[in-house]
Amino acid sequence: MRAYIFRRLLLLVPVLIGVTLFIYGITMFFSPIQRATLYVTSIRQLTALPAIIEQYGLDQPFFVQYARWIGEVLTGNLGWSNVAGMPVWDAIWHFLPATLELAMFATPLIILVGIVLGSQAAAHKDKPLDHGTRVAAIVGWSLPTFWLGLLLMMIFYGYFRGLLPPGRLSIQMDMVVNSAEFVRYTHINTLDAILNLNGPVFLDALRHLVLPVITLSVVNVAFIMRLMRSSMLESLGKGYVLTARAKGLSERVVVNKHARRNALIPVITVSGYLLAALANGVVITETIFNYKGIGWWAWQSAVRLDIASVLGFALFNAFLFVLVNLVVDILYTRVDPRVRLGAAVQ
Repeated sequence: MRAYIFRRLLLLVPVLIGVTLFIYGITMFFSPIQRATLYVTSIRQLTALPAIIEQYGLDQPFFVQYARWIGEVLTGNLGWSNVAGMPVWDAIWHFLPATLELAMFATPLIILVGIVLGSQAAAHKDKPLDHGTRVAAIVGWSLPTFWLGLLLMMIFYGYFRGLLPPGRLSIQMDMVVNSAEFVRYTHINTLDAILNLNGPVFLDALRHLVLPVITLSVVNVAFIMRLMRSSMLESLGKGYVLTARAKGLSERVVVNKHARRNALIPVITVSGYLLAALANGVVITETIFNYKGIGWWAWQSAVRLDIASVLGFALFNAFLFVLVNLVVDILYTRVDPRVRLGAAVQ
């Protein structure tokens, strides 16, 4: 297993080089003056653009510029975010807790509901439960995220007069959170409310999470459910399942103990990338509900042509997906012994 993990780590090096080359290469479509604004912190510094171009070598050959940029990235200098009014690296950590909170509630719901419904649909193939879950999955998968989000907003915020509001907190609770008595341990409102033993803040944060979590869950649950069903049907037709049934084991044991474990392998991959996508911020959902996470920040940066912020978001996004890919590969070794065996043979 150690050899397998070591090989995967070695493969990350060329991947990361390729990703950073691609991301920085995109900026070459902009002029040196436009790229110099990456390092400008205020309008007053616009007169210093020629000096910045010379300082960072923005008029040098591509690979010279790339090497300098990598050096800046390794020291944590991703430029200045005009949208956030702070360095890009600080902006990422400023908006990330909000998105992590959203992912923290949405991801377990998506995975658990999708796996359970998909497993049951496969175990009751061509029965009413299977037909019902398949119809629900098709409907859920076909709903556009922006349409569902706007519909939920119209019903639960408009028609029911603010029952489930957008944003992260109400004005009153936001004042409490930013007061001296409330300690911001993680900047994740629900978790900080628990640590501060503040029930009103916790409940208010939950109210604001309901609509975006539902919006994210509907489409993704449908996808996980369909994937789990097809994977489960394939596992139920394998020889080891037939052998388990021949031994007289109950259908419940056959499904839960023998078939489901192997059926989870493709679901693990998709779930890993789903978590990474949610942690990077679902741009449409966060924008609709004015949920100021990293996706909302990326959208605002793109609209305002904040090159440094968009570049920093893309880089963070790429590194997170590479990391998730490594974690998923390691989980494979736990779920599928053939991966460990293959590494040992090689």
